[in-house]
Amino acid sequence: MPSIASSSITEPTPALPRSFLRTCILLLLKESPAHGYDLLERAQAFGFTRSDPGGLYRTLRALEDDGLVHSAWEPSTQGPDRRIYEITRPGAEQLHDVALSVRAGSEIMARFVSRYEEFVTLPSQRARAGRS
Repeated sequence: MPSIASSSITEPTPALPRSFLRTCILLLLKESPAHGYDLLERAQAFGFTRSDPGGLYRTLRALEDDGLVHSAWEPSTQGPDRRIYEITRPGAEQLHDVALSVRAGSEIMARFVSRYEEFVTLPSQRARAGRS
């Protein structure tokens, strides 16, 4: 079993909810309609990599099947036409509900970390970013 000291040497993997990509896509589309490649790029801000574009497109299709996203082909003067995605009203409503839930969850997680830090000092986000 690794000690606390040795486990703090490696960078922890963020614990993201199972359907977090769906939620992030809805947020990105609330900010502005976009095509898949643009969403793939912008999702990196939430910890997603560009290593699984198929996963992004499967998620977009599922969101569209669920009525949370709408898409249409947009002609392009520089290459092939692109499918542009937009959030729908039900998508915006679901995004709002999830945001409320995430906020409540983050408050619980903050209490957990605060109590844990009574025993062990965790490096700050800034300190961890400086190590990379």
